[in-house]
Amino acid sequence: MMRRTALAVGLFLLAPLVAEFLLGNLPITFLPAVFVLAPLYGGGALLIRELVRRRGLGWPNNIILAVAYGVLEEGLTTQSLFNPNYADQHLLIDGYLPALGIAVPWTIYVIGLHVFWSVCAPILMLEVISGERRTTPWLGRTGLIVTGVLFLIGIGISTAINMSMWPYTATAGQFTATGVILALLITAGLLVRISFRPRPGIAPGAVTVLIATLLAGGVFQGLTLVSLPTWIGTGVWVLDVAAYLTLIVLWSAREGWTSPHYLAIGAGALITYAWHSFAESPTGVAAVLVDQLGNAVFTIGALVLIRFAYRRATCRSTLVQAR
Repeated sequence: MMRRTALAVGLFLLAPLVAEFLLGNLPITFLPAVFVLAPLYGGGALLIRELVRRRGLGWPNNIILAVAYGVLEEGLTTQSLFNPNYADQHLLIDGYLPALGIAVPWTIYVIGLHVFWSVCAPILMLEVISGERRTTPWLGRTGLIVTGVLFLIGIGISTAINMSMWPYTATAGQFTATGVILALLITAGLLVRISFRPRPGIAPGAVTVLIATLLAGGVFQGLTLVSLPTWIGTGVWVLDVAAYLTLIVLWSAREGWTSPHYLAIGAGALITYAWHSFAESPTGVAAVLVDQLGNAVFTIGALVLIRFAYRRATCRSTLVQAR
């Protein structure tokens, strides 16, 4: 019981640490804010993971619900998909579609951040660490209800903070469309059972999966550091994600796909955020030296977590072979 609770708490805290601090969006001086951010990020990731595992579903459903989380946070909570002056960054200038009131590049990028890093990477890491509990629920009914309540509180806190800092209200049409999309995504994520037929051949080694993840993550995040024509950059983003997910689907359907492969994906995601944090301009005010030292601390923390998960995964593999 305590072990399952520890895994749930670990995911609850890891999600905001990855989403805001390992990314480099918040400096280390803001670390106490993790407890304010945890109900939203951690509550969302834990709720997604528990609902998927309780229903006996798999990673495609995790991803669909992670997209729903991104739509919820950026469309309804922060409203960054619609606010032209969100965080004083003018995020909607490039690729803006007046008919929808969104900028396509920002929408793809920010929802991608939530899918691959805010939700999926923390779940992957904790599930690898959990061993035989990787596909089983960690929470009972009471824990699930508490998580849901905390998530709702997190939504309220996030909305209040963002409205106080960057006041903005989307149109009724935008709220309605976002709500409909959100409902469809949640329904699909919880009810549509997606499976892939086994494919012939042996899965590539975990190192190959790690390299592929680092390359895909490098392209996804690297595009924020270079200047490309808007629609060319957007096309590269789409192709990058599509190619990577296609590879993972094909590889994971082969014999020999095990925990080290899941770890390779999670580790690649964390390492990508870690290197990108040194180029990220934090939202919170901090001296450059303090900010970069904080990035180094969170990078080391990510590497320690990866090492711990690796030892757990390889130790179990050794035990299985010994039997």
